[in-house]
Amino acid sequence: MKNTTKQTGTAKNSLGLGKQRSYSEIIEFLDKNWSTNKEDKTLTCIKKLNQAFDSVAQKTDALFITGTNGKSLTINFAAQLLKQEGLKVGSLYSPHILTYNERFSLNQELITNKTFTELANEVINTASTIGVKPGTREVLSMMALLHFNRNDCDVLLIEVDEATPYHPLYICAPKIVAVTRITSDTQEMTEIDINTSIAETLSFIKKDTYVVSADQSKLHLQAMQTFTVQKGGTWAMPIRKLATLNYPFEQLHGRCAALAERVAYVYVNTYTNKHDDVIIANSLLTKQKGQRGRPTLEAKRQAELNPKKTLDQFWKETFSSLPGRFQLLDREKPSLLLDNANNLDAFKNVLLGIRLLHYQRPLKGLTLILSCDNPNLDLTELLKLLRYFFKKTSGNVIVCPVSETASAAAAKHWDVEKITNDIKSMKIKSRSCASFKEAFEAAQKLVDERHGLVAITGSSSVLAEYWRYKGLKKL
Repeated sequence: MKNTTKQTGTAKNSLGLGKQRSYSEIIEFLDKNWSTNKEDKTLTCIKKLNQAFDSVAQKTDALFITGTNGKSLTINFAAQLLKQEGLKVGSLYSPHILTYNERFSLNQELITNKTFTELANEVINTASTIGVKPGTREVLSMMALLHFNRNDCDVLLIEVDEATPYHPLYICAPKIVAVTRITSDTQEMTEIDINTSIAETLSFIKKDTYVVSADQSKLHLQAMQTFTVQKGGTWAMPIRKLATLNYPFEQLHGRCAALAERVAYVYVNTYTNKHDDVIIANSLLTKQKGQRGRPTLEAKRQAELNPKKTLDQFWKETFSSLPGRFQLLDREKPSLLLDNANNLDAFKNVLLGIRLLHYQRPLKGLTLILSCDNPNLDLTELLKLLRYFFKKTSGNVIVCPVSETASAAAAKHWDVEKITNDIKSMKIKSRSCASFKEAFEAAQKLVDERHGLVAITGSSSVLAEYWRYKGLKKL
């Protein structure tokens, strides 16, 4: 039975009593412990924490969203649709841009600093009491499970990074697993690579878990279906259509939205029988029982006065509310585009989006600020993407490093001068800058103030640099 304890702060158990760290001390702990237990295949720490917290991982329906790109967007769209159905929805995102709070969303509302701090203290102190040493992933995962359970969530949407096959939240038994798509940072994947990647991506499937994907590769889909059947899951028809979002987002995010629609549809019609009291009468997703005989005159009149909203209408009125995922700031001068793309597939989407914006309203100047922290990125393929893009769209590229305060590891992998010279060799106008501040101020001068565009992309860290430059401490 679901825990119905209302959370006004944190309902601490005796195991969680101990040192009370400040918010800043919690952040320092999280920043330092990303590598702790990272390769622990046994998930011993999170399992013991789950046991200490009365098996909280089994008390809320979990839906996993995984794949190479589009996970956060899919969760965001699914959360909006499920909320429309009258359900209380918890969303756990990854990564964040400025604060860890961005990862925890309850019906589109972020967790407060106070609740975040209390939960973290409870989890860390409980871990100490039971004799385990948690890493950042374990702490954040258990915080999420406690936060959403104590707030009576009906369903929890979890973003699972496919590059981490030992994710602590694998202790959950997901009702649905949605795969956006599977790609690689190198252009070609062998069949062995594909099967290995899919096996890792779907390793948490349980018996009777529904699996649905928006991948468009027949080879990938066949491998996913085979793996799902082997694990005892239920393979659902893959996504073919695009949701009817407004231009240019239908082309960019339409498949993520369509995947979110399928996830919400399967969940509502398969698992919400225990939530019948909250499903609203004008549901967009529930299968309505057939009515016998002709509708009454009163029923006809009510239908005319209150026409049922359609899914197409819903999508036309729906936008992503996530910062940094193709976020267009068109009231800035010049206009700004922020995107945390850091792999080939994501870069393709960003460049497509810029081209679609150019079709909508011709750009008078374009500057791309590029600062990537992905050590596995195939730079040869990235250069090909840039060369093809700038053959059809004039503009400049400014390359800058990610500062050590934003991402300590980034400086080891990003050789700014070398990348700049490589881009120049493709006959693309390019220059390097020593800092984001220098790059941004230079970019503004290269485009028209009213009709130009500065696109900032390559990592979540460079977006954090932009917001810090603007003086913001949280989004």
